[in-house]
Amino acid sequence: MFQNAFALTSEQVITGLQTDMGKGLDAQEAQKRLARFGENRLPIHYRKTKLSVLKKQFANPIVYILAIAAVLAFALGEWAEGSAVCIVIGITICIGFFMELSAIRSLESLRKIGELECTVLRSGKNQRVPVTKVVPGDILLLETGDVAAADARLVAVENLKVKEAMLTGESAPVEKQTNKLDQSAHVTDQTNMIFKGTVVTRGQAVAVIVATGTETILGRIQSLGYQTEKESTPLEKKLNHLSRWLIWLMLVFVVIIVISGYLGGKDLLVMVETGIALAVAAIPEGLPVVATIALARGMLRLSKRQVAIKHLDAVETLGSTTIIGTDKTGTLTEDNMTVHTLAFEGEIQNQLHLRDQHLVESVVHQVALEKFVLGSVLCNDVVLASGQVRGDSIDLGLLRFVERLGYNPGALREQFPEQLELPFDPELKLMATVNKNEPGGYAVYVKGAFESIVSRCAKKLGQNGIVEFNNRHEWETLVEEMASQGLRTIAMAYRKQEHIPQRSELLTHLVFIGVVGFIDPARKDVNGIINSYKKAGVKVVMLTGDHPKTAQKIAMDIGLLDKNAGMDAVLEGKVLDKLDMSLEKTKELLMGIRVFARVTPIQKLGLVAFYQRQNNVVGVFGDGINDVPALTKADIGIAMGIRGTEAAREAADVILRDDRFGAVELAIRQGRVIFQHIRQFVVYLLSCNFAEIITVGIAALLNLPSPLLPLQILFLNLVTDVFPALALGFGEGEKDVMEQPPRRYDEPIMTPRLWTSTVIYGLSITFAVLGITIFSNYSLGLAPERINNLAFYTLIIAQLLNVFNMPKRGLPFFHNEVFKNPWVWGAIAICVALTWMVYAIPSAAMALSLVPLRWEELRWSLLFGCSALAIAQVFKRLKIVA
Repeated sequence: MFQNAFALTSEQVITGLQTDMGKGLDAQEAQKRLARFGENRLPIHYRKTKLSVLKKQFANPIVYILAIAAVLAFALGEWAEGSAVCIVIGITICIGFFMELSAIRSLESLRKIGELECTVLRSGKNQRVPVTKVVPGDILLLETGDVAAADARLVAVENLKVKEAMLTGESAPVEKQTNKLDQSAHVTDQTNMIFKGTVVTRGQAVAVIVATGTETILGRIQSLGYQTEKESTPLEKKLNHLSRWLIWLMLVFVVIIVISGYLGGKDLLVMVETGIALAVAAIPEGLPVVATIALARGMLRLSKRQVAIKHLDAVETLGSTTIIGTDKTGTLTEDNMTVHTLAFEGEIQNQLHLRDQHLVESVVHQVALEKFVLGSVLCNDVVLASGQVRGDSIDLGLLRFVERLGYNPGALREQFPEQLELPFDPELKLMATVNKNEPGGYAVYVKGAFESIVSRCAKKLGQNGIVEFNNRHEWETLVEEMASQGLRTIAMAYRKQEHIPQRSELLTHLVFIGVVGFIDPARKDVNGIINSYKKAGVKVVMLTGDHPKTAQKIAMDIGLLDKNAGMDAVLEGKVLDKLDMSLEKTKELLMGIRVFARVTPIQKLGLVAFYQRQNNVVGVFGDGINDVPALTKADIGIAMGIRGTEAAREAADVILRDDRFGAVELAIRQGRVIFQHIRQFVVYLLSCNFAEIITVGIAALLNLPSPLLPLQILFLNLVTDVFPALALGFGEGEKDVMEQPPRRYDEPIMTPRLWTSTVIYGLSITFAVLGITIFSNYSLGLAPERINNLAFYTLIIAQLLNVFNMPKRGLPFFHNEVFKNPWVWGAIAICVALTWMVYAIPSAAMALSLVPLRWEELRWSLLFGCSALAIAQVFKRLKIVA
């Protein structure tokens, strides 16, 4: 790494790093340096090792309880039982280890999907490479919206301003330069450096990388907190809270059962062992891990559909999203800007996208056309030298049209080289350049929103030369008419100069050239997606900088507004600024508006905050540097992967790699399905565990033969709990999940209705197990061990069939996502096979106290086991349970 680059000239730094400003590093040298310096990564995420994951399993209170049970068994000479408990401990640790390790590694691989790229010069060509692959000596090319890939010494800058808030806390952008600085200059004063993670808010630059990874300023800061683990997600907190609450509740139940059994005449040791086994079985210790696996699997599914989720909790949050704020261009439209109309003084040329020949000859106002061509090419940010087409869709549309007119944009830029640039300013809604003119002097070219341009124009380019601009109202009417046809409009202006103007003079005394109208039709699939959002209770709001009538027309085309909606359905940014958001009347107005036009980044941020204050979960689409504040503020920031800037992708929680608006619908659906599955396996686990506790407790109170022995309970905990619960998380979700209103973000996992369902399902199983216990004791007159075995098998059957109670009520029994889930049937098959194995293997059967049974006896277990499902279904049809 190169030290104190800020105190050296750029030439000294380049020489010291043995690089070439004209060619950059070659591929072989870059690879050598990558091997030497390592990947350009920060220690943001604490990477758990296999050993740390394994240690965590031993720190589980459940393992302590099992260990106590094993020690008690060995102390009392119950070697078979003690050995069996040790086996259970080993299996519990192995299951927890492999499940958690799998989830962690899946998340680590998913993080790579959202990795950023940067532009470097290598082997004489501009190349896009992953940020992690840059090395000291790479020549870094930066433009507005880029996030600096590493610490670099600036070599050439053009109007460069950089936001360094993440390092300094200062929100104001810092203006950069290339001169060397004093050796004592502090990091905050090193204006000839650009640091990793900072954002280019304006201008362009060329820099040479001097430090990567942990050697960067940001890397050193984050290394201080390297050992700090990431905070638990909201869902993990809810599950952990639920688990802790259940532990205390179940322990109270267990103590009562142990005391009741002992007072009822049962052996104290047996009751203590039973109590310990019940405590282990009753606590759903696998909930957080199963939930993590479900979320990680959801992320993997979405990644295959071109949706990269950067944070685990984003999947959960998506499911409760109530408002989606989106830009118009490229999100709701095709982002294929094509020149449709040219309007000069006294002349309008339209339908230009359908005309291929004699375009130049058809224009009467040739002087205006010439200025339009120069403004389109020179006041334009599209980079022509690189092999990639990158730039704003309007800039690309202008260049394509100029080429159709027969001009060579590259030749024009060489003929009229740029001297100064004012990059597009989202507040001013315009950009400007100063270019050398022929035969001498300079020319200023400006393009932007019509109202921003005309307010700075004193004159216009008429048919007979430059004249006073005295018909602005006519032009305003024309622009509104074009906008009402769905055209996106921009205006152009220019001014001749003898010298390069000061920045304060750049936008004064301009000459109006005319207006360009672009056609950018709505995406064909958006209308159906908007309808899906409406059914799902998700409100879509358009937040655009476009003309109000253009926004209105597109909103009507996609079904966001009714065809007969008036302009009162659209709110302009200038009106928004005048509203008092604390008034109830204003709140009602804003909550009813679906289209906001001519809004600035600050206004977008304000609207996001307003929606959040109204208890909404807000998702926001963004692609530019100006969208970063709103993306950061939103509950879910959604960035475009193709046309989005690096800054937008860095700030977002979700990256749409194919820029499809419909992809978020898939993500919201996946979030809802995952939460639905989590609720299903919580209800399933709790109802099964509740049944075990109540069954043993009532049997002890009634002095019945014990329906469950300690090792049998542990076997059930490992078999019927784990596999069906996991299988529920692999379902596709109910078909109508996107026709239900979004849940509240603060809604608990277990609602009162779900608790009711859990109790009823548990009591149904209890009825079946106690039923066969009483029946086999009093009617069949069987021995206690045979009664126990029949109760044990009945419980297994009832718990496995309990999985079919999980679909919501109102769905046909044979036509729902659980019944059609092949993973559920596979889990049942595994459980049945494992049960048969312990029955068939003598040593296992002995450990579980299993004896051979006749079919005439086993059929009663099948009958009573199925009755539990039948009872639960009756309650379901009576609409008592969820």
